[in-house]
Amino acid sequence: MSKRKILVTSALPYANGNIHIGHLVEYVQTDVWVRFLRMQEHEVYYVGADDTHGTPIMLRAEKEGITPEQLIERVWKEHKQDFDDFNISFDKYYSTHAPENEELSQAIYNKLHENGFIEERIIEQAFDSVKNMFLPDRFIKGECPKCSAKDQYGDNCEACGAAYLPTELKNPYSVVSGTAPILKNSTHYFFKLSDKRCVDFLNAWVKNLKQTEAINKLKEWLVDGELSDWDISRDAPYFGFRIPNTQDKYFYVWLDAPVGYYASFKKLCSEKNLNFDEWVNPNSTTEQYHFIGKDILYFHTLFWPAMLKFSGLRTPTNVFAHGFLTVDGQKMSKSRGTFISARNYLNSGLNAEYLRYYFVAKLNAGLEDIDLNLEDFVNRVNSDLVGKYVNIASRASGFIHKYFQGKLSNELFNHELLNNLRSQENIISNFYENREYNKAIRRIMELTDIVNSFIDEQKPWAMAKQNDMQSLQQVCSLILEAFRIISIYLKPVLPNLISKVEEFLNIPHLLWNNINLPFENSHHISEYKHLMQRIEMTQINHLLEINKASLQENNTSQVSQNIEQDNHQKQHEYITIDDFAKIDLRVAKIIDAKEVEGSKKLLQLTLDAGEGRYRNVFSGIKSAYKPQDIIGKFTVLVANLTPRQMKFGISEGMVLAASDDNSLHLIEPSLGVIAGMKIN
Repeated sequence: MSKRKILVTSALPYANGNIHIGHLVEYVQTDVWVRFLRMQEHEVYYVGADDTHGTPIMLRAEKEGITPEQLIERVWKEHKQDFDDFNISFDKYYSTHAPENEELSQAIYNKLHENGFIEERIIEQAFDSVKNMFLPDRFIKGECPKCSAKDQYGDNCEACGAAYLPTELKNPYSVVSGTAPILKNSTHYFFKLSDKRCVDFLNAWVKNLKQTEAINKLKEWLVDGELSDWDISRDAPYFGFRIPNTQDKYFYVWLDAPVGYYASFKKLCSEKNLNFDEWVNPNSTTEQYHFIGKDILYFHTLFWPAMLKFSGLRTPTNVFAHGFLTVDGQKMSKSRGTFISARNYLNSGLNAEYLRYYFVAKLNAGLEDIDLNLEDFVNRVNSDLVGKYVNIASRASGFIHKYFQGKLSNELFNHELLNNLRSQENIISNFYENREYNKAIRRIMELTDIVNSFIDEQKPWAMAKQNDMQSLQQVCSLILEAFRIISIYLKPVLPNLISKVEEFLNIPHLLWNNINLPFENSHHISEYKHLMQRIEMTQINHLLEINKASLQENNTSQVSQNIEQDNHQKQHEYITIDDFAKIDLRVAKIIDAKEVEGSKKLLQLTLDAGEGRYRNVFSGIKSAYKPQDIIGKFTVLVANLTPRQMKFGISEGMVLAASDDNSLHLIEPSLGVIAGMKIN
């Protein structure tokens, strides 16, 4: 097999939030492909970066009272730790706010300008006169001009799906200040995607794509032979890179973000003494692949290849898009606790490789959404990994150590069972190469069934009872060789687990071509230790509870931290009287209050709600009250809220508080109330 040179990227997470399990679908999909190619000993580099520029970053940093640089540095560390803990094997994880990215972005822009693809235009756009800034489309809301739905963004309506200009919104307002924007002229810079050279190139380039759905979508955009020019500039104030030869214009984040792939790789090249130009020049024989979500297909199959082509750089070999993640058949939900962050998943005690395996067992090469069914997740991991795969090793290794001091048989290994396992190598290899992971896992699990059936037929426990030591050693050695082969097939998916297997089997790191290299004669294995534990549904319930608690704690300061908080109409999402009737509001007396060690926001309250027992409630009011000042006060308790497990203990309800920009106040009933009174 000839060795390939391959550059692989995943989309860049925005430095304005946590990594959640929906993000992980993409990074796991990419990482498995990269690990498989590395096992085949190709020269593969996997790079990524935080996407760090734009108005949201600037405004969030302002709200937190820190610089954008401080914000993105903190978030980078959080993201990097999450990726490391989920075994995402980046060769370089960088930031788009890097000198390499500024240099490359400006060079690409200058080349496009030189080749006649940049046009300067005066445009009219929304301006927030309170914040003294132009507003990006997503920072303007109003009523949809088509269906009149309220609180819709400035570029499209989530209610009816209509697309429009921000200037078409009815009753628009700034999500930054809440005031109505005014219209103001500004000079902007456009990439002329409508240029016939771009259109002709993209019509030819689309034929490189492998995904039918992506090809069809790109053809749909190209069908009229015309594309809209792309505004690549933003006005100051803006956190990003300044456009050459301007004073107050900055690159739109979607220009420098994909260039960040190359910036990250360029940094890696300087560290590894690689020739960057060899990989990015238009005549390069290397390969370049991007893994992305289907929601950003437009940028990666139109703007990005056109930018590269007409700035004199090589274009991607291919772009692979995937679908979204649902949980239990529904969109991830904060209220149900299924909007699960990567960190909360790990903090619950669940193994990262459980989730890696489940995603891979569901993923194919298409754009279909995949579902994390939590009950199926538990059953599949327990059945496939513990009951089938790990079980093979545990059923044979004990006999080898008990009777043969860990020494395998010399008479290995030309056997029908092993020949059958090895014969699947090309099939499984092609499944991995073509990203048909679900088919690979299905085939591998079929092989584990065959091996477990072989164990049942041979009955090594009966051989031990009959003192047939020669047969026992041969059969158990054969079983462990079968286990070694299956471990090779699973290694791209379960790198940590297979590392433990390699230690147990006392072998070097497994490569793909080791499938046909059995144990040497008289090989010694280490003593078997449990490789993987079963999951219990109680662990899943624990995950959902700590995730809810985390979301609730984060939400206590949302008024001051959420940069898109309305100060307008968004707060009024109407409910019915039936919805309200479900809420059980009770008068509660604060019997005790104390600070919560390890929390900057919470007080622990002991409440008497007239139930004959006291309730324990955690509340995010620490910034407003000293514990001793509220003991003896009456307040309002949401009494029928599901108890939630927090890392500090169980919270058995929620007290109501009102807030403005400067203060927080407990809701206190009027005089004459007693604990337990129902509020109607």
